[in-house]
Amino acid sequence: MRARSVAVGISLAALASLTLAAAPGSGDDPHRQLDIAAAASGAFHAPKLAAAAGFKSTNECVSHPTQGGMGYHYVDPANIGSVHPGRPAALVYAPDKSGKRQLAAVEYIVPDSDQNPKTTKDRPKLFGQKFDGPFTDIPGLPVHYSLHAWLWKDNPSGLFAPYNPRVKCP
Repeated sequence: MRARSVAVGISLAALASLTLAAAPGSGDDPHRQLDIAAAASGAFHAPKLAAAAGFKSTNECVSHPTQGGMGYHYVDPANIGSVHPGRPAALVYAPDKSGKRQLAAVEYIVPDSDQNPKTTKDRPKLFGQKFDGPFTDIPGLPVHYSLHAWLWKDNPSGLFAPYNPRVKCP
């Protein structure tokens, strides 16, 4: 009976910690929100773990001719539209020197509510930052806003810059 009580106690404690981690209780504190994002994405350092959790690889390494790269995006369609720090729409993997994909950033993608790229009154905010956009040029996505957070790879352009000069696509 004692072993069962301990197991029930451990299960309840685990459930409570998951509930707290999933709760939006981060308010507007950017540091707390970043901690939540890091905790949520830290389990996906290997792309195969992201794929197993439902993130779909785009298999295209995104880069810009002068600003650097982003890397490979693994997208969870269920998280598009989320501004909860623990539910990024994409995990971004940068290739290392051997070509192996390393977790580098998270990205939040929110559709533009009026689908009019000339208006921005619906621009979302997370981590104390306004999202970039609106963007109209990504196939398969409606007019949308996005925000990157380079939690796992240093970005000299800034924590929330879309591109990282240290990311090189093959």
